[in-house]
Amino acid sequence: MSAANHQTGLSAPTDLDPEIAAGTWVIIPVYNEATVISDVIGSIRTVFPNVVAIDDGSTDGSWDQVRRSASHPLRHLVNRGQGAALQTGTDYALRQGAARIAHFDADGQHRLEDLCRMVEVVASGECDIALGNRFAGDVSQVPPARRVLLRAAVLFHRIASGIELHDVHNGLRVLSRRAAERMEITADRMAHASEIIDLVARSGLPVQEIPVTIRYSEYSRAKGQRWTGGFRIMFHYLIARILG
Repeated sequence: MSAANHQTGLSAPTDLDPEIAAGTWVIIPVYNEATVISDVIGSIRTVFPNVVAIDDGSTDGSWDQVRRSASHPLRHLVNRGQGAALQTGTDYALRQGAARIAHFDADGQHRLEDLCRMVEVVASGECDIALGNRFAGDVSQVPPARRVLLRAAVLFHRIASGIELHDVHNGLRVLSRRAAERMEITADRMAHASEIIDLVARSGLPVQEIPVTIRYSEYSRAKGQRWTGGFRIMFHYLIARILG
């Protein structure tokens, strides 16, 4: 494992049926992650051959890394936001015949073995949507201030969306093809995480929360969402619901 891979907290691959792995397309939105993205993509490709990485108008050389390491490199010439990048990648993968869509963050906070376990649950037919739940896993690395913000977001969405989840802003997700086709993300920027919860609630499809561990490295903490940003996301989400 390289120094960058260690820094991002990626873990060794686990066994997964090759057909299930090949049918699962992993979507990674990338914005200014040049120092880590090659290791993140390389680790995922040890299990999943179809990695769609979308460089979202990066200015730090991320595109050079993406086009060298991703099996399916895509690019936004201007920064459109994570929601737009996820939708671009999802649309592309569905056109290629993907049986399942997985979302994975570019900074390496997510663990490969957690992704494999979530993919197995969806592929088995137990549910159409698997969502990562860090509060059912090891929470020792979750910073206290972030824990408070995330708990507040859970309460907010129980009121706003009427759905009882325990970790609503976790970027690790796996969707069946049926679920992905029903969930069009229109919020380009970070409010997409809240929009996805609404789409999950409206879909009527079976959902499971899967225990996962989020690893907060010095790198990911530096890039992480601050509490002011969290409130800004909720504000934009409410405005979109009012206007929509």
